Amino acid sequence: MIIDLPKTSTVAVSKKLVALRNDVGAMTLGRVLTLIIVVEDHEAEEIIEAANDASRQHPCRIIVVVAANRRGATRLDAQIRLGGDAGASEIIVMRLYGTLASHEQSVVVPLLLADSPVVAWWPREAPVDMRVDPIAQMVQRRITDAAESRNPKAMLKRLADHYQPGDTDLAWTRITRWRGLLAAALDGPPYEVVTEAVVAGALDSPSSELLAAWLGVTLKVPVRRVRTAAGTGVVSVRLSRSSGHIDLVRPDGTIATLSQPGQPDRRISLKRRGLAECLADELRRLDDDDTYSRTLTKGLQTLKTVRLTASEAAARGQAPSTKQARRLAAKLGRSPLSKEAAEMVTAKPPPDRGDTVAVKKATARKVAGAPTERERVVGRRATTKSARAAVKQAEAEDTAAKGRRPSRAPGA
Repeated sequence: MIIDLPKTSTVAVSKKLVALRNDVGAMTLGRVLTLIIVVEDHEAEEIIEAANDASRQHPCRIIVVVAANRRGATRLDAQIRLGGDAGASEIIVMRLYGTLASHEQSVVVPLLLADSPVVAWWPREAPVDMRVDPIAQMVQRRITDAAESRNPKAMLKRLADHYQPGDTDLAWTRITRWRGLLAAALDGPPYEVVTEAVVAGALDSPSSELLAAWLGVTLKVPVRRVRTAAGTGVVSVRLSRSSGHIDLVRPDGTIATLSQPGQPDRRISLKRRGLAECLADELRRLDDDDTYSRTLTKGLQTLKTVRLTASEAAARGQAPSTKQARRLAAKLGRSPLSKEAAEMVTAKPPPDRGDTVAVKKATARKVAGAPTERERVVGRRATTKSARAAVKQAEAEDTAAKGRRPSRAPGA
């Protein structure tokens, strides 16, 4: 259901929501938070779709603030989306024109859900200083995305300079699986200290910067950055220990290989995370992320200028080779053991429609007292076991009886 309210006001939008609640039902009772999205007009639909998918895990009221045109007459065009057009949420799109486009908070405050957390999301460019931004100051969590900014490295520096509790970035969320795999690799024997780390990633990837900064601030070791082609994201990580290297390499953005001394090589699915998945992860927690805070404010300062490419570092033996990782992934993919392991965790899809005739027949047999197929099999097994036990008991009694018989005298 989509309802357009052109040239309206926040009072009219609120009244319309109340009227819809009376007609449709208590829509807001299951909403756990209010999500405010600040986005440009030409990107609104794509962002709304991602937020809609994320809201299926976290039902919420989504308020989309669109600064449509700062010139011309001041007016507000609103749109309310419910039901199938809003997933598990209710979406309110507010297009601001004229001077109203500079006062987003005035149209947002009347529509906030009472007694529930408020989260703000800037999918593209974030405010220069969120400590003074009106919308940023009224929310508990502030979500940005440095990867979508014009200058990701400069935005990371701004976020570090102006950090306040409650800030987070989707570039940090995208490396959650990388951090989990590396932590799990270090959690097993031989429990040696990491002496150095090397992270290969694109220069336009803030996730590579954050991953390197996290390793430096967590392991307290020097971290070297090597660059890959633009748009490749994080490609590989090498952790050096006295017994050898731990190499996690993802050459194609989908399949990664994990190699470490004393253990078999592993082929791991490590696809790039989608926008909706990352947003749902951030909506899952509303407390401060202390690890992100340390990484952003302290870890980034320890990183040095990138000088080598990934291929140059691999030729010197300082970083894992992506070509070897591709060959290893292909080899592991052809291995029969890996195919058997995949079959073990792959279940057949459920039937589209149940067989009602078979269900009715089985119900009739059960009501009549007839045993089911499983009960007949179990009964046969029990009968077989009982017969075997009876034969063994008879043989034992016969043996005991022979032992009790008096022996005859010789020549009798």
